[in-house]
Amino acid sequence: MKVFLENYLWIFGSLIWINMLLALLLIFFERRNPTTTWLWIMVLTFLPGIGFILYLFMGQDLSKQRKFKTKEEEDAYFRDLSMNQQIQINQGKFYYRDPNIAKYEDQIKMHLMNGDAYLTQDNNVEIFFTGEEKFQSLLKSISQAKKYIYIEYYIVKSDGIGMKIIDALCDKAKEGVEVKLLVDGMGGRKLSKKVVNKLTEAGGEFAIFLPAFVPWLSIRINYRNHRKICVIDGKEAYIGGFNIGDEYLGLSKKFGNWRDTHIKIKGSAVNALEWRFFLDWRFATGNEIVNRQTYLHDYIDLNDVGIQIVTSGPDSKWPSVKDGYLKMISNAREKVYIETPYFIPDDSMLEALRLAGLSGVDVRVMIPNKPDHPFVYWASMSYIGELLQAGVKFYTYEKGFLHSKVIIADDFISSVGTANLDIRSFKLNFEVNAFIYDESVNLKLTEKFIDDLKICKEITLEKYNNRSRIVKAKESVSRLLSPIL
Repeated sequence: MKVFLENYLWIFGSLIWINMLLALLLIFFERRNPTTTWLWIMVLTFLPGIGFILYLFMGQDLSKQRKFKTKEEEDAYFRDLSMNQQIQINQGKFYYRDPNIAKYEDQIKMHLMNGDAYLTQDNNVEIFFTGEEKFQSLLKSISQAKKYIYIEYYIVKSDGIGMKIIDALCDKAKEGVEVKLLVDGMGGRKLSKKVVNKLTEAGGEFAIFLPAFVPWLSIRINYRNHRKICVIDGKEAYIGGFNIGDEYLGLSKKFGNWRDTHIKIKGSAVNALEWRFFLDWRFATGNEIVNRQTYLHDYIDLNDVGIQIVTSGPDSKWPSVKDGYLKMISNAREKVYIETPYFIPDDSMLEALRLAGLSGVDVRVMIPNKPDHPFVYWASMSYIGELLQAGVKFYTYEKGFLHSKVIIADDFISSVGTANLDIRSFKLNFEVNAFIYDESVNLKLTEKFIDDLKICKEITLEKYNNRSRIVKAKESVSRLLSPIL
């Protein structure tokens, strides 16, 4: 008994010292948000041992600047293009093909400043709301590729649709088409090694973004590449919320119907998505980007849709996508419609939505009824009450799972991409969104949003106030953890 007690005291004492060291690292070496810092200190203090394990999985933030230094240097390439466009705008020499775009010049300049996102005005946009139509179009684009296919996804699975995509890529690689596939180290864990070998043996290239230390275990929950990009021959590109897997076709028993939004772009905006892929590929593989100027393509005018491709992540100086969301909400005068699977706003987003609601703007937020992450879902619900009081309307999507990441403001500007309206997307994940300046695209997204309201249930203030004590307790605990979810 004495030996057991001595061993217990030694282990407990060691855990205390480990907790103290981690707390010091958090305070002195990691420049986090103070709220997040205090939360981790509480977790480490009150959950010795368990808190350490949680920190390994969810809290690592060390050597961030060293990891992403190379990416910051490479991002300077597009900075010159953005700077020249900014100078033209400031001097009043920039030509807006659609005069309505000029009304959003403050937002355009902001994206030029905080994300080097230059404006293109010769694009065509096709919108997909179901996995079936999106994958059908993607497979067709892959089959028609002549030169190269660059494809980057957070999740790629070795299931039905996953194997169709892989087989299509293998066929093109055998034809001599350059094929590069990049998956996230955590999201791509269900892509089998056998499938990867099949692609590489066919002549394709494969890379993992921040791979796990051990194949079946990743303690890097932070810094995930959440982007979904596919570029075909520099002529067209895909961006949006769908990953690659059968569940995105609505075949999951757990979620059923899968509601998402994806777009296909033709036009000069493809250049920005192609360059984004190259930067991520360079970071994942260490291979230099050669002859990069040859990848800037000229396009015959397809349409006059204005687009800025905005990316953000731990390597960004500013939270560019979040800033874009905030600007859309604060500039709105009539309506703001939001679709997001995870609603965990930080203080700035919460204030922007509250002020918009109090100002009489028609603010509506659609979230899933079926959560895929319980803590995230309850945290989302905890933020709703005060916004309901400010006039913001909330709806739960009842026909399966809502995974769409869309914001629509007034009748002209909209955003489609990979960033959720949550703290993780704003600060910890690598994201990419298309900010679209076009009345017809805005109208199509608005019509789909209104149509989806028919299968939604509204969360009224009365219903919200009548929820049970157990639900309120779940929300309180989840909200406390929201900065690290």
